[in-house]
Amino acid sequence: MNEVPKGLRLQIGIFGRTNVGKSSFLNMICGQKTAITSCHPGTTTDVVEKTMELLPVGPVVLLDTAGVDDDSTLSADRMEKTMKIFHRADVAVIVIESGIFGEFEEKIIAECRKNTIPVIAVLNKIDVRPPEPSFIEKIKSAIGQVISCSCLDMKNREHYITDFKTALMQILPEGHLSSPSLISDLVPSGGMVILIVPIDLEAPKGRLILPQVQTIRDALDNDASVIIVKEREYSHILENLKRVPDLVVCDSQAVQKMIADTPVSVKCTTFSILFARFKGDLNTLTKGLTVIDRLKPGDKVLIAEACSHHALQDDIGRVKIPRWLRQYTGMDLTVDISSGRDYPSDMTGYKLIIHCGACMLTSREMHLRIRRAELDGIGVTNYGLCISFLHGVLKRVLSPFPAAWDVFERLSLSGKNEGVHPSAQS
Repeated sequence: MNEVPKGLRLQIGIFGRTNVGKSSFLNMICGQKTAITSCHPGTTTDVVEKTMELLPVGPVVLLDTAGVDDDSTLSADRMEKTMKIFHRADVAVIVIESGIFGEFEEKIIAECRKNTIPVIAVLNKIDVRPPEPSFIEKIKSAIGQVISCSCLDMKNREHYITDFKTALMQILPEGHLSSPSLISDLVPSGGMVILIVPIDLEAPKGRLILPQVQTIRDALDNDASVIIVKEREYSHILENLKRVPDLVVCDSQAVQKMIADTPVSVKCTTFSILFARFKGDLNTLTKGLTVIDRLKPGDKVLIAEACSHHALQDDIGRVKIPRWLRQYTGMDLTVDISSGRDYPSDMTGYKLIIHCGACMLTSREMHLRIRRAELDGIGVTNYGLCISFLHGVLKRVLSPFPAAWDVFERLSLSGKNEGVHPSAQS
């Protein structure tokens, strides 16, 4: 992994009418021609993404959207993609021309408030039409943070960027500058963690998958030692250690072998469960498991993948989980698949959502998906939790997270719903 993943970067959505200079603002911040600009309305036809380091803020993704007043032939498709950015953006930038503020800007502000997104107003083209003090005050009253600039004035670029970063620092979401942890609070400084990493057909050639790389980095950042091993060599490594590890983490597909080989005194979990906490809400996703024992024949289940990939013959989300779910329930269930950011707009009829670890999504996106499921009365869980439940080892993999197990145990409706085989009770 050579750069910070998009899912861990601050997402800055750039909104406004056509031709106000959204793409020019993106280019000015980047210092290069990332987005095509033109005097013709509707030049930006799709969301343009640019990753960069914006110090002292850190790694960001700038998201340039189509104009909200676009009335071209493809406006409906463009607006659909623009509106999805409100579910992704951590911060919104509204680009405005001096003296022009009306229903389109108010629509953007309303959508930001609906999604609790902090906003910065950029008064652009001040070289063409300097804003009146009364207009600036009007924007401050409606939005709060306001900066003025001319995106084509490269002589003053550094000044404009400094103003933008100052405004950004004042409205950053709480906790953004302090990185969340994957395992640093589970392994003491100087401690040791073993990561069981299968190398199979879905592992990218020459690399590890993103959750594994991020877990390694988080452990090293917090002065823990990391031993990385394939599942076949795990028991041999344990036998040759002078002391037991503080934590063992495995790929969900190796969970049964990990538990069979791991001393009961050692806490263990899966990468997917780590990400359930890192990107989402572990307690809520654990709670969603209780829906499984209430499923009925023909009920609809959604498998949600955050990334788009070519599915192999025995794909974990598309093949294995549906198979294990049908075997566990003994029912013929209707299973649908969604991938990437193409999340269904209509969730009618679904009883359960089984989501991947969401390593490609931002925390905001994952929390919104969880919140939406709760509002619609749909149970939601994730791959690692579901696989562990279906294999009867849920209590064991939640050993680092006793609060999550307490939530599940409290909501269990029967002994079957405890998700623990007799051999795993200890």
